[in-house]
Amino acid sequence: MREITSPDPTRLYRAAALGAVLLAAAAAPAASAAADDFSWEGRVAPGQTVEIKGINGGVDAAPASGDRVEVSAVKRARRSDPDSVQVKVVEHAGGVTICAVYPSTDGRQPNECRPGEGGHMSANENDVSVRFTVRVPAGVRFVARTVNGDVAAEGLTGDVQATTVNGGVRLSTAGQADAETVNGSITASVGQANGDDPLTFKTVNGSIAVELPASANADLRAATVNGDIHSDFALTGPTRISRRSLSGSIGNGGRRLALDTVNGSIRIRQAAR
Repeated sequence: MREITSPDPTRLYRAAALGAVLLAAAAAPAASAAADDFSWEGRVAPGQTVEIKGINGGVDAAPASGDRVEVSAVKRARRSDPDSVQVKVVEHAGGVTICAVYPSTDGRQPNECRPGEGGHMSANENDVSVRFTVRVPAGVRFVARTVNGDVAAEGLTGDVQATTVNGGVRLSTAGQADAETVNGSITASVGQANGDDPLTFKTVNGSIAVELPASANADLRAATVNGDIHSDFALTGPTRISRRSLSGSIGNGGRRLALDTVNGSIRIRQAAR
């Protein structure tokens, strides 16, 4: 199950980014304040989704030891009140969505936690950061969305989607994956590279390194402006090969595999058998 096949963090979080990107530079050098930690656990069936939505702060995900999802969050701030940001849990038919919900501003669209592209997320110049730690059971899909923070999701077995604006992405899964950022590099290891849904890895300022199984079948398109491209896979069919652009079929071809950056190199690696 895939909710989003072509994420666009710049569009999705445009309002959030306008208020949040410059917070670090504007923050006073006072000691950080902390609020009570958040924790939640519950059952999400294989094939369903655990989704984390934040603005300021990273997301770390690792395998759960059993069949229960475990989520914790720590809030920190320099200027703003950590208790002003609430962590909301929305359980729904497709799984669970957990959001860092910042206080709404009068006259603007209220902030609301909803699954997928739903709801509204804006920091409104609030500098509270919320860092999430997640334990994901086997076969459960994981989605992480933030604006200012890294995303790390390693050792998972379900599909993974990672989206940020200012931060790197590091992921490994036995399933399939998508990753997108603006300022940061992407490193991904994907165990399932056969199927119909496209695989997309996109950044602007950063490198991309993606590892695929030797048995992968995909139609590859990779492009950079300032950097070079290298693939461990021999390409077949109509191909285009240059230092900054690469296209052709891996294996028997099939699903679209797209890797795009502006300032950075691209590596497509073949996993050891």
